[in-house]
Amino acid sequence: MRSLAEYIMRGRMQAILIASTLALLSLILPPVSVVSSAAVALVTLRRGAIEGLYVALYSSIAAGLLGFFVLGNYQFALIYVAVLWLPIWLIAVVLREGRNLALAVEVAVLLGIVAVLGVYLYLSDPVVMWKTVLLRMVPANAPVEDVQRTIDVLAHYMTGVVAAGSVFGILFGLFLGRWWQAVLFNPGGFKQEYLTLSTHPRLVFGAIAVVVAALTTSGVISELAWNISIPLFVLYTCIGTSVLHALFASIKWSRFAVPMLYITLFLIPHAILPVALLGLSDPWTNLRKKISNQHTLKGE
Repeated sequence: MRSLAEYIMRGRMQAILIASTLALLSLILPPVSVVSSAAVALVTLRRGAIEGLYVALYSSIAAGLLGFFVLGNYQFALIYVAVLWLPIWLIAVVLREGRNLALAVEVAVLLGIVAVLGVYLYLSDPVVMWKTVLLRMVPANAPVEDVQRTIDVLAHYMTGVVAAGSVFGILFGLFLGRWWQAVLFNPGGFKQEYLTLSTHPRLVFGAIAVVVAALTTSGVISELAWNISIPLFVLYTCIGTSVLHALFASIKWSRFAVPMLYITLFLIPHAILPVALLGLSDPWTNLRKKISNQHTLKGE
């Protein structure tokens, strides 16, 4: 990974080559899209907003040309620009100028919420659209009644789910780009930022208010509130993961405990809910500070 970061930082053409080529490869291996967007983030974080924007725009042109000659399709490059490269460029600029990782994460989540609101403003009934999309994804031999029941439920929340998935992808790219920057120019810098990730209690009250609105209202208002709460879930999942990482890093078997944390979250998605609740309660529990104080008292 370090050698890839060094290659990206050699110049604009190298960064464009990596971002555009990996964008095309991600059509076969979707996780590669994180590395592609991380290249844009790294250039933006290190060389500034203008250079990062050049790389994002020229990469889209290069990806479009590659897609046209290899696949006969250039539209995916436009999707990359709108969904990944421009959003990650924006939050990388926020992180570069504000030097605050939590603020960058909050802006990414805000973009997800704006996207949800945009869908509900643009479409009279997003549920109808999602039912159509989900039905196209159903295998021909699937049990019709069970599938239809599941789709009827999922369609009401798909706007928020897709927005949250996009936010996760953007943040993974930002974290990788920031880690690359730290490895090359500020060893240990990203770890310190990530392990102290937190947000203001007022945002917690806002998130709780959205969930309360979802529970106490009905119809479109309730549906919209639930879809807004899903991207907010991303914010507190990041904070909760940061808290657990810091706690596990402080124990004797940290070398095994920390990797197991991320493996568990990857293999057991249901584990994300308690992690998000931990992140939600962090302004009051402040577990990381308590652990730090304990180590200080022990003279570690």
